[in-house]
Amino acid sequence: MDKRKFWKGAAFVAAVVCISGATTAVVVKLTDKPETTSSMMYPQTNPYARFASAAPALETDFTVAAEQTVHAVVHVKTKTKIEQVYSRDPFLEFFFGNPYRNQQREAPVQEGAGSGVIISPDGYIVTNNHVVGDADEIEVTLNDNRTFTASVVGKDPNTDIALIKIKADNLPTIPFGNSDDLKVGEWVLAVGNPFNLTSTVTAGIVSAKARNINILNTEMRIESFIQTDAAVNPGNSGGALVNTRGELVGINTAIASRTGSFTGYSFAVPSSIVSKVVTDIREYGSVQRAVLGVAIQDISNELAKAEGLKTMQGAYVANITEGSSAEKAGVKRGDIIVNVNGNKVNSSSELQEQIGRYRPGDEIFIEVLRDNKTQRLQVKLQNRQGNTEIISTEVVADILGAKFQEVDHKTAAKLGISYGVQVASVGKGKFQEQGIQEEYIILKINGMQIRKADDIQKALDAAMNEEEEGRVLFIAGVYPNGNVAHYAINLID
Repeated sequence: MDKRKFWKGAAFVAAVVCISGATTAVVVKLTDKPETTSSMMYPQTNPYARFASAAPALETDFTVAAEQTVHAVVHVKTKTKIEQVYSRDPFLEFFFGNPYRNQQREAPVQEGAGSGVIISPDGYIVTNNHVVGDADEIEVTLNDNRTFTASVVGKDPNTDIALIKIKADNLPTIPFGNSDDLKVGEWVLAVGNPFNLTSTVTAGIVSAKARNINILNTEMRIESFIQTDAAVNPGNSGGALVNTRGELVGINTAIASRTGSFTGYSFAVPSSIVSKVVTDIREYGSVQRAVLGVAIQDISNELAKAEGLKTMQGAYVANITEGSSAEKAGVKRGDIIVNVNGNKVNSSSELQEQIGRYRPGDEIFIEVLRDNKTQRLQVKLQNRQGNTEIISTEVVADILGAKFQEVDHKTAAKLGISYGVQVASVGKGKFQEQGIQEEYIILKINGMQIRKADDIQKALDAAMNEEEEGRVLFIAGVYPNGNVAHYAINLID
């Protein structure tokens, strides 16, 4: 036989075998059903045939989720008047007068930006409290470039969530997903407006859950963030964190950075918390906070050794409030709470997240480890006041019995003040009982500056959440004639 013809034929056969082997590999990848082909008949000619049965993971497609969500994420722009402090010396004013008495001074304005997520076709938008919390003006720009003026429906500093509203219809929305179903390593998208760059989508994975990073400065804060490595920058706050199905699983809130820009990790409020907060705000006007009445901490090596604990998982009960839900249910100091209504609890932040989903009056089951044995307890949750009543904005307003209005520029200039809220009318309530009269200008309550009526609500809510002896409003203000007046209102009488 001609050697040249032999090698040509051999080369042709080898090519056929290799192509057949490659084809087999492709078929296995797509169908997972091995077929009898020439590569199986001649396995020695295909060195990679032994890997054919191991089908690699399919590539993740982000295009559908991006398309479904980008139109429901809005650009939020805010304007906030900055306080100007003018030092006043009564002695000098007596001789030389007040140089600002007849001058109108416009407070400088600080501009901010963030993102928001449309959650209903009629214009309800969820965002971060730190984006709109102190804003005097809020402008919302949709993905189609339409702009609207927004109003604040309600805010919750404890979770850094706020609900705002625009007057519009038939808006695109993002449906809520279940953040509990998220798994570490799962792909997610961050949708927002970083650096005023609208409609920006970035991808990453969930790198941790139930993160407590101590960024919220409130007594009843709930920090159980979803940690991701999706790029989030200034302007992304309030934007959407979605799964690959286009469902809302979180609201992007913070980044871990030494530079102010993204350096690797971002944090989002889980949708399980967001959903409960916005539902409360829409139904009751304020968030209904249920509490167990326990002081908790994570279990460290030192604590485990000192207390003889045989687990590092769960929330350790360091103390119990007298008369609280936990005490009535039989929780004791030294217990380790490991489960709430079938949901495993590994840390204090996870316990806070679980309890944060319920309202006063709800009944739940918790599991505790006591003497290394599991006990199941039924708990009827209470509010901070030790009862199960629902507190609405209207009920809170009735406590004070007053209506409020902005201070006009002429009065503010005359008094040399740059902020304050004026009492428009006084009816039956705490203000009337203390002798507070109409036109009184409230400047501070419990040390907090009062710039708008919402601040009075915020100060009242904070006081109502204190222990019984701390439920007092210390009010500082001035009447239009210049008379300074201070009042103390006991909220438990």
